[in-house]
Amino acid sequence: MPVSNHDIDTLIRDLSTARLLADVRNEYAPGDANNAIRRANLRLYLREMAAREPTTLLVMEAPGYRGCRLTGIPVTSRKVLLEGVPALRIFGAESGYRDVADAGFERVYGEQSATIVWGALAQLGALPMIWNTFPFHPHQAGSPLSNRKPRRAETEVGAVFLERVLSLWRFRQVAAVGNVAYQALGDLGAPCRKLRHPAHGGKNDFVAGLSALLSVGA
Repeated sequence: MPVSNHDIDTLIRDLSTARLLADVRNEYAPGDANNAIRRANLRLYLREMAAREPTTLLVMEAPGYRGCRLTGIPVTSRKVLLEGVPALRIFGAESGYRDVADAGFERVYGEQSATIVWGALAQLGALPMIWNTFPFHPHQAGSPLSNRKPRRAETEVGAVFLERVLSLWRFRQVAAVGNVAYQALGDLGAPCRKLRHPAHGGKNDFVAGLSALLSVGA
């Protein structure tokens, strides 16, 4: 049975009301007009994933300040969101996705990981679903334009949402992109393959692993 709009709306509502520490940004929280745009972007993305019924899930680590923190969509920068990925017929302002840049983030447009991931997927002609182990932006205290690795307690919070995604979409295969995702999926008892994270010189290994994973399609 396809994932329903009600399932998606409930998931986004629960993301928006999650209580987090001061050095974590909930980019979906109520009471902020920009967050409302991010919720709408995520809703549109998840509805596309429900319609397309992908058989593969890529689990990333957490939103970065150059990507999901601004757009609301995992490993998706403003550049990818607005310009779209024509080869995969996804994103783009013409498809209803909306841009947003909070004060201080106006000059943040692209993100290395987003460029690598979506570029590789476009070349492979594959569209898996993408989710984050911890779906909120962890940053250094007092420095919102920064990233940090999510703590174990935070990945446990994220596991609640990850488990829901796994139960709603019945994926044929799951890939953990990096150590954080691999550990979280292992804790859930979810079978997965591990891929190298594309950041910090991991691009070639990531692309090779992704190509092998998706050789039968996504």
